[in-house]
Amino acid sequence: MENGSRSHTGESQIISSDSSSRRGGWITFPFIIGAIMGLSLAVGGWLSNLIVFLIQEFNVKSIDAAQIANVVNGSSCFFPVIGAIIADSFFGPFLVISISSCISLLGIVFLALTTTFDSLKPQSCLIGSEICQPTSTLQYTILYTGIALASIGLGGTRFTLATMGANQLDKPKNQATFFNWYFIGIYFASTVALTVIVYIEDNVGFKWGFGLAVAGNVIGLVIFLSGTRFYHFNKPQGSPFVGLARVIVATTWKRNLPLSSESKDYCYYGHEGVTNRVATTPSRSFSFLNRAAQKAEGDIKPDGTIAKPWRLCTVQQVEDFKTLIRIMPLWSTTIFLSTPIGIQGSLTILQALTMDRHLGPHFQIPAGSVVAVILVSGIIFLALIDRLLCPMWKKLTGHFPTPLQRIGLGHVLNVFTMAVSALVESKRLKFSQDHPGATTVPMLALWLFPQLVLVGVGEAFHFPGQVSLYYQEFPSSLKSTATAMISLVIGIAFYLGTGLINLVQKVTRWLPDNINNGRLENVYWMLVVIGVVNFGYYLVCAKLYKYQNVQDTDADGSLESDKKCCFFFF
Repeated sequence: MENGSRSHTGESQIISSDSSSRRGGWITFPFIIGAIMGLSLAVGGWLSNLIVFLIQEFNVKSIDAAQIANVVNGSSCFFPVIGAIIADSFFGPFLVISISSCISLLGIVFLALTTTFDSLKPQSCLIGSEICQPTSTLQYTILYTGIALASIGLGGTRFTLATMGANQLDKPKNQATFFNWYFIGIYFASTVALTVIVYIEDNVGFKWGFGLAVAGNVIGLVIFLSGTRFYHFNKPQGSPFVGLARVIVATTWKRNLPLSSESKDYCYYGHEGVTNRVATTPSRSFSFLNRAAQKAEGDIKPDGTIAKPWRLCTVQQVEDFKTLIRIMPLWSTTIFLSTPIGIQGSLTILQALTMDRHLGPHFQIPAGSVVAVILVSGIIFLALIDRLLCPMWKKLTGHFPTPLQRIGLGHVLNVFTMAVSALVESKRLKFSQDHPGATTVPMLALWLFPQLVLVGVGEAFHFPGQVSLYYQEFPSSLKSTATAMISLVIGIAFYLGTGLINLVQKVTRWLPDNINNGRLENVYWMLVVIGVVNFGYYLVCAKLYKYQNVQDTDADGSLESDKKCCFFFF
């Protein structure tokens, strides 16, 4: 910029005054990627092995530990929605990410303390006995405070970082490329956590593993703050949800107002809730909502502004509300798409604990590390889809697969995954029955890999499809919320999974504390049935849905957002 002022002295003041607006671009990429990798390493260090940690360090029963892990995973996925709303509405992504990283750091430090000081955890159970020292109130307080703070911190960082990174770039193609590398960073860091850190926790000690998680959080926070001078900061314009709420109130208030077909009778401008996009005429779908933007006596001041915002909205606010209504049925189908995955993740770890995890005479795979197969297969198949399958699809059909098609393939693979899981569990249970009393079933844990690979392949289809759909279709004022919608789905899915497991335990004998005495394969077959029904529901919703924000089409009619076939998402 100094060189520019020497050669163009007449423009120096303009350059100076616009310096803040010229921030952003690819120079911010290393800081965003470095931050997400450090923070993902920290999250993986404490969350991925939580079931084993609770069983070994706090004497929690296996099914209870799996249920606790599901609740924690669910909470960790709900908090990003809150973080996104706060970032969109009040403080902006940068401040939310900075504060949340500090909260996450404090929570992991609490967890590290429970592994460092013997007074903060109960004594181990006697070998061969179920008699264990009860956990004290103080010990539970430190444990759950650490988990809560770490979950809240996660909520304010991961998905808000995704939006902040995309905000640094202007072109959809560059944003797509950013999402690719951004989530490659998440997958890579999570894989390291699931393998290296979990191995250290199982073989050296949880205090060393949690210590590495603390270090990862600190490194991620430092890298993120180091890029402050380069970031472009979007100013929040107040809560977009207030504008959406006004649509409901105004529609109710004017429910008896006759609808007008004249465009001049509707409000298009007027207060801070107006988004960057400007709707020209109200659409005919959900026409009863158009009353919220229809002008009535006393709604407009003499200067042309809105007199009572809760009685008159803009057409754009109404159209944004309609967009959310249209996409909600599709969004709801992804809840039962993610529920089986959440249930399978925790139950697979319990299966691995009962199986032979040795690779050679001296190395044993940590039970918490087996789910790393999902990440590895996800990375491989995301690359294959992006470089091989999508171009092949384009040659055969003339266009790239749409987000809805990608999500549909994810549904099919999800059903197939649960069927394979049921067959593998039937074989594991047969080995267990053939060797009664054995603490370890003489069956290699490698048998679990095919179902985990299928999970990764399915995620490579439906997660990118979901983030592409929401980011493309959501109103511009809700972009942070759009990227967090996947997190909300996963959070609800974990809670539903927890409730479903509780229901199964109450009405059946399929899930005792010792799964060798149960019928876990029946749980998987139940999930197959749920998946088939949900896929049918999805097909109906997808058939009825019409894309709302089809922009920047190329010569062959394909969406600009589809030119990059895949968004990586975890």
